[in-house]
Amino acid sequence: MEANTQSWLSLLIWLGVFILIFYVFLIMPRKKEEKRHKTLLEDLKKGDKVVSIGGVNGVVAKIKDDTVIVKISDNTEVEFIKRAIAYKVEDD
Repeated sequence: MEANTQSWLSLLIWLGVFILIFYVFLIMPRKKEEKRHKTLLEDLKKGDKVVSIGGVNGVVAKIKDDTVIVKISDNTEVEFIKRAIAYKVEDD
């Protein structure tokens, strides 16, 4: 009976280790990236150079509640959902 208890305990320990590894390598980095992206979207302002998730480059012309209007050329402006902005282009 003691061997059966030890095998269950061993199984639970390995399951715990697996869940811990899964959390550390998959869930934590994703949460950190989501937080960084949320901060980026909250800090957007007119004149920021941005790239969309589709690869469209432009300059923020106007910010609305859930959307951003991006000027991609002299006469062309495109409205994106805020979440579609992948990152800001930093000036060097």
